[in-house]
Amino acid sequence: MFFYMLDPGEKMAAVDIDVPVETEPPILNQEDLQRQAECFKEQGNALYSKKSYSEAFNYYTKAIDTCPKNASYYGNRAATLMMLCRFREALEDSQQAVRLDNCFMKGHLREGKCHLSLGNAMAATRCFQKVLELEPSNKEAQQENKNAATLLEFERMADFGFEKRDFRKVVYCMDRALALASACHRFKILKAECLALLGRYPEAQSVASDILRLDSTNADALYVRGLCLYYEDCIDKAVQFFVQALRMAPDHEKARLACKNAKALKAKKEEGNQAFKNHKYEVAYQLYTEALAIDPNNIKTNAKLYCNRATAGAKLKKLNQAIEDCTCAIKLDDTYIKAYLRRAQCYMDTELYEEAVRDYEKVYQTEKTTDHKHLLKTAQLQLKKSKRKDYYKVLGVGKNATEDEIKKAYRKRALMHHPDRHSSATPEVQKEEEKKFKEVGEAFTVLSDPKKKVRYDSGQDLEDDGGLNGGDFDANNIFRAFFGGHGGGFSFDSSPEAAPGNFFFQFG
Repeated sequence: MFFYMLDPGEKMAAVDIDVPVETEPPILNQEDLQRQAECFKEQGNALYSKKSYSEAFNYYTKAIDTCPKNASYYGNRAATLMMLCRFREALEDSQQAVRLDNCFMKGHLREGKCHLSLGNAMAATRCFQKVLELEPSNKEAQQENKNAATLLEFERMADFGFEKRDFRKVVYCMDRALALASACHRFKILKAECLALLGRYPEAQSVASDILRLDSTNADALYVRGLCLYYEDCIDKAVQFFVQALRMAPDHEKARLACKNAKALKAKKEEGNQAFKNHKYEVAYQLYTEALAIDPNNIKTNAKLYCNRATAGAKLKKLNQAIEDCTCAIKLDDTYIKAYLRRAQCYMDTELYEEAVRDYEKVYQTEKTTDHKHLLKTAQLQLKKSKRKDYYKVLGVGKNATEDEIKKAYRKRALMHHPDRHSSATPEVQKEEEKKFKEVGEAFTVLSDPKKKVRYDSGQDLEDDGGLNGGDFDANNIFRAFFGGHGGGFSFDSSPEAAPGNFFFQFG
C-alpha cells in the first residue's frame, strides 16, 4: 500500500476520487438465456470431442444452470460423467433427462447403460426396451439388451455356485459380470468374499481396499477385509473390522457370525494352549478338537490347531493319530514347517525312517538351518541303520543293554536255535533255524566287541572289518567258545519224559 506523506505545515488539497458505482447485471430474456446456454453446450461439446471431460462437465453444468429444463443438456452431462466413471451421478442426470422428455431416446439409452454398469440388469432391460419401442431398429439398444440378459445369467450361475460352495465358479462368473458391470460394488464384494474363502487373501484384500478407498463406510468391504485377516489368523484385527462393519450396518448377518466365530475360535485355542502348558494333555487334545469344529473354512488357524492337537497326541503316545493330524495340517497349509517337523518326529518315533527323511528334506529345502540339517542327517542315519540287520532285535535286547544282558540273551537265543535241537524237524524248519542260529552268532560277535559295537551303533559299515559276511564265519565256533566245549558234543534230551528244551553236554 502506498502512503503519501505531507511536509509539516502543508495543507492537503482537495482531491476528486472516482468511486465505481455497482450496477445490476442486465436481465436477459428467455431467448438470450437459450442462446447463452447453447453457447455453453457447444463449448462443452468441443471439449468432449477432445476428451477433456472434466472441463466439458463444467460447461454442461453452466448450460443446465442457465436453462434447467433442457433434457439434452442433462443427457450430455450424463455422457461426460459416464466417461469419468461417475455412473451414479450419470444415472441421476439420465433420469432427469427422460423426466423432462420421455421420448428422449439417448436419455433412455444412457440410463440403461448406467444401470448396467452399476449391476442393475433388470432396470437396464426396461430402459433398453423403451429405446426399442421408440426405435425398433436401434442396434446399440439391441446389443445392450443382450448384455443385460447375459448379466442376469451370470448372476444366477453365481448364486447357484455360492449355494453349492463352488467358489471358483462364483469368481469366474463375477469376472464375466464385471466386464459388463464394471462399477458394481456388489459383484466386487462377492468376488472378494469368494477369493477369501479360496485362500487367495491378497487378491481379496485388494478388491475390498479399492472399494474402501471410495467409500470408507462400506460395511460389505469392511466385512471382507476382516474376513481376510480372520483367515490369515490375525483374529484380533479381524474382530475390529467386523465390529466396524456392524456399526455401519447393524443387521449385517455375515459380519455378526464371523465376529462370533472369531471370538470363539480365539478363546478355545487359547484355552487349549493353556491346558497344554499345564501338562493337561487330554484336556488340551479335547479343546483343540472342539476348536476345529467351529469354522472349517478357517484354513490357517485350523492348520495350527491340527498341529497343536498332534503335539498333544504325541504326548499321549497317540503317534498314528498325531501323524494324521500333521498330514491334515499340511493339506491345509503346505508351507507349514512346524507340521512337517512334528510329523517327521512322529515318523522317527514309529521307526518310519523313509517318511521322516522325506519330511526333513522338505524342511531343509525350505529353511537351510544348522538344526534342520542335523535332524535330516540323524534321520538318514537311522534309515541306513534300519536297512541292516537289527542285531539288538536278533538277540531280543534293547539298544542300551549291558554286556551281561547281551551275554545272557545270546545264551538263550543260541540254545533256542541250535541245529541239534531241531534235528528231527523238517528240512525247511532245519534250514530256517540254522539261519537264525547264524544271525544270533553274528549279533553276538558285533555287540560283544566294544569297538564293533560302537561302529555298528554309529551306523558305519562293518563289512570293512571282515569276518561278518566272509566265508570263514562259523557260529558253531562262537557257540563252543562261549559254552566251553572242548572236543565234546552238544545234545538235546528228546525222551518223552524230558521237559522241552532240556539239554546236556557229552564229553569224549
